[in-house]
Amino acid sequence: MQLKGNRFLIIGRAGMDFYPDPPGTKTEEATQFFACLGGSSANIGVAIVKLGGKADLVTCVSDDAIGRFALNELDRYGIGRAHVRSVGGEARNSLAVVETRIEDHQSVIYRNGAADFEMTTADVEAVDYTRYDALITTGTVLAAEPSRSAAFRAFDLARAAGLPLIFDIDYRPYSWPSADVAAEVYSRAGALCDVIVGNDVEFGFMAGDYDQGLAKARDLVAQGAQLAVYKMGEKGAVTITPTGEITTGIYKTAALKPTGAGDSFMGGLVSGLASGLPLRDAVLQGSAAAAMVVSRVGCAPAMPTRAELDDFLRAQSAPLPA
Repeated sequence: MQLKGNRFLIIGRAGMDFYPDPPGTKTEEATQFFACLGGSSANIGVAIVKLGGKADLVTCVSDDAIGRFALNELDRYGIGRAHVRSVGGEARNSLAVVETRIEDHQSVIYRNGAADFEMTTADVEAVDYTRYDALITTGTVLAAEPSRSAAFRAFDLARAAGLPLIFDIDYRPYSWPSADVAAEVYSRAGALCDVIVGNDVEFGFMAGDYDQGLAKARDLVAQGAQLAVYKMGEKGAVTITPTGEITTGIYKTAALKPTGAGDSFMGGLVSGLASGLPLRDAVLQGSAAAAMVVSRVGCAPAMPTRAELDDFLRAQSAPLPA
């Protein structure tokens, strides 16, 4: 599968990440923190822009200092925010406190009254979808109303404009009223999309049985999706298409933290598809980007540039076997 170009519209959140500093510090022992842009959709946008693509975000941020921080960071990375709306009242931006450590890693997420859930159908109807080559949606946007209905409306509008729909499952249990509701909504979204990307736990969750995740990914393709990427952490990934499956490994890296891999993988994958790479090479580009990000501090600032990713791939003889 290839994309027509590298102009991406991304639906989902932008927030703030706090990292205890220096790297390796436990949160409860920290006296200083490093702040950067956060939120899976914003991170994917950064990954795409750093690799030479264009990305615009559709979401809401809080009308306060934290929301303005997110807006400033989007500007700094070159992510379009013409469709990012500030909301007042009690809505608050997402905040994540994330440690740069592998052993006893802790991530604390604050999502009460999340501003991004305030996105409405009017927000997505204001977009000119013909300006883009693909729509990317992260699953967290589906966890509450009115953003859930807005996202499904965006699916309809993007499809009418001829855009492929790319779905990052991005399951975060704390955002959902129940696992049953989440599984039903995710399955509904997955059935509408052309590309579905998730890890083994996320596909297993969608299947209602963690041992049936791969079968769920295969079933989504059998029902009409063009591509499903079933990620298995250190065991690599299985990429499923209507004509067959590709198994790939990962790249060796000195990981500092477990976070950011999924967002960087998505950015590397879609950038590869947009540039005309063969599917296997696009998946491996995503894996390489993920390996680089987990070895660096932060998520958005850790995303590799085109030159950095190319240098990394040239230095690798081959990925580790799956």
